[in-house]
Amino acid sequence: MCEWIVIIILGIIEGITEFLPISSTAHLLIFENWLPRQTDLFNIVIQSGAVLAVLPLFPERLRQFVFQWREKATQDYGLKIILAVFITGLGGLLLDKAGFKLPERLWPVAWAMLIGGIGFLVIERWLSGRNPQGPVTWSIAVIVGIGQLIAAVFPGTSRSGATILLMLMLGLSRPAATEFSFLVGIPTMLAAGGLKIFQALRHPAAGGASEQWDMVLLGFIASAAVSFIAVKWLLSYIQTHTFVVFGWYRIALGGVLFFVLFTHR
Repeated sequence: MCEWIVIIILGIIEGITEFLPISSTAHLLIFENWLPRQTDLFNIVIQSGAVLAVLPLFPERLRQFVFQWREKATQDYGLKIILAVFITGLGGLLLDKAGFKLPERLWPVAWAMLIGGIGFLVIERWLSGRNPQGPVTWSIAVIVGIGQLIAAVFPGTSRSGATILLMLMLGLSRPAATEFSFLVGIPTMLAAGGLKIFQALRHPAAGGASEQWDMVLLGFIASAAVSFIAVKWLLSYIQTHTFVVFGWYRIALGGVLFFVLFTHR
């Protein structure tokens, strides 16, 4: 298969799965069992493309940060985003210093997909008949930061899936939980992408010199374009639907992975 076709496929997979609560890391790991494996830098950069693409989908919140930043409510919301990002960043640096490497086997992915899917079904069943409308609190900001770390350690957990589930349990509405999860994810992933690019350029021998930057750019563009469409659809979908469909999808994919793993032992 032509390399550029592989890159576009991976960009599409990343764009679809980065913000949907089904784990982009899991899907990239799954498809890389059949497609040529890419570098960590490539995966981080296309994630950044997917993240950047969602910015135009929150025009009201962006206007609020730019033109109403003096208002207490705006500052309060922004500081909660910063707190969640700080917790995630600090935890990520500690994991990096400890030499943590993301497991690349499919067993933990299968378990995470199954458990996460069951979690969505259980939480949505518990929320049935309720109308959560609570605000984003400081406690929620802390929990979101921790949730992102959990997703970083266990492939298949899904950063957005873990944080949205936790916020639903703590009383946020689906749209509010989804928005906060996405807004926290933007600086988190951009910081991770920026750090990886800086390290690659600073230490070419570690991988930056051999990186095919034209392919990285192609993956970035493909991921960004598809992510914009996927997130625009999701933001509309959750206005009138629950996350149950994603729960069943995760359970089904987890079941398929277990079947494949057991039959190829």
